[in-house]
Amino acid sequence: MKKHHLIFASSAIFTLLFYNESVGVNLAIFGLVLILLVCYFFQDRFTNRSHLVLVIASVLSCLAFAWYGDFVSFLALVFSLIFLQFQTQNSELKIIQSFPVVLINLFASLGRLLLFNQWLPKRKVDNYIAKKIIAYCIIPAFFLVLFYVVYSFGSDHFSGLFTGYELDLNGTQFILMLLLGLYVSFSFWNYWVPDFCNDVNSKLDNDFSAENKVQQQPTFSFLDLDFERKSGEITLILLNLMLLIFIATYNYEQFFETMATPAVMSKLSAATHERVNAVVFSIVMAVGVVLFYFKGGFNFDAKSKNLIRLAKIWIFLNAILIISTSIKNSEYVSYFGLTYKRLGVYAFLILGLIGLLFTFFKIAKQKTNAYLFNQMVWCFYGMLLLCSFVNWGDLITTYNIAVNKGVEPEYLNSLDFNEAYRERYFPATNNEIDLENDGDVLYEQNKSFLSKALYYESITVKK
Repeated sequence: MKKHHLIFASSAIFTLLFYNESVGVNLAIFGLVLILLVCYFFQDRFTNRSHLVLVIASVLSCLAFAWYGDFVSFLALVFSLIFLQFQTQNSELKIIQSFPVVLINLFASLGRLLLFNQWLPKRKVDNYIAKKIIAYCIIPAFFLVLFYVVYSFGSDHFSGLFTGYELDLNGTQFILMLLLGLYVSFSFWNYWVPDFCNDVNSKLDNDFSAENKVQQQPTFSFLDLDFERKSGEITLILLNLMLLIFIATYNYEQFFETMATPAVMSKLSAATHERVNAVVFSIVMAVGVVLFYFKGGFNFDAKSKNLIRLAKIWIFLNAILIISTSIKNSEYVSYFGLTYKRLGVYAFLILGLIGLLFTFFKIAKQKTNAYLFNQMVWCFYGMLLLCSFVNWGDLITTYNIAVNKGVEPEYLNSLDFNEAYRERYFPATNNEIDLENDGDVLYEQNKSFLSKALYYESITVKK
């Protein structure tokens, strides 16, 4: 099956699924169709285990979106399909390049779609084709219409077989869905990879080339390697000392300066989030410092042993900072219960810790700077998949009720996908909040199947 066939088939399926529907199960079905087409028509390109992992992850992300239909599962589905198609069609390119390719094609496809000679096969119309059209279509159609008119005058029932029907079709919406389906399908099956992606791909390798291992160039033309190496050692010594002081003061302020009472803790809410933001930003800069000093042939410099030791100490101290922040966040949760934002803090801290771990591997195994970004793309994708599979609203509700923290009706009602456990905890009342939430559930349940989020089918609304 050629690409233009895949584009037209996908466009037709998209139109059938989304015409007169909102986004719901239909997007999951469309994703599963795309996965099936990729697996069937390009199975010869499935050369390693990563393809199988991506197929499984893509299917699971489609099922997660069919169940929840929220923004996180939507992102997981989109990233899964993009990564699967990119790894299948351009396996030689690093996955990190899929991001600029997608951004470019969001706009490029609008113009490339109109360049029909570039993606539609060129067909030469000759006399033989014209004869077939006339003989097989035009002449039979002419006689069919002619005799239908004659027979209609002779039988009202015969005439009624082909009249009296009204096509219930919203032409504007149908055309818009058809065009959108064509745009999405074209962007998926016939995306454009700029030449510069192939040019820079070698620079995104995880390992250095033989030439880079021996080639050592200073970052600044006015500083030779010895001065730059010594500058790095002085910088990391000072940064390590500063970080030690910061860890000491940070933990003192967090754990010892104030009495851990609910009244005081509530006033520290904004301060806690500001400190977490400072820690996250600090980790990003810490990784940037390591990437600045360990680039190119500098990774293989025999005289940089002290610099390597100092960098590892720097990474270790930043890991301690993450752990202490995580402990403080846990203490905050124990006083006030879980929220989406506090779970987000854990997610950022885990990604930060993983980033530091790969930074350590980058130094220890003498990898390129691109190695860190390549690995973190997969870690971010894995975190996104995990978040799409878990019912975080129900988890927050269950935990908060168990510890009797953050169980205000208004707050629990604001969480997503926790109706079942919340209704068991609160007695049935006729207040406005209950009626509003029951109305939301009924609204979701009354949608057509293709527009549903299947989670709401598991909820029983009290009449």
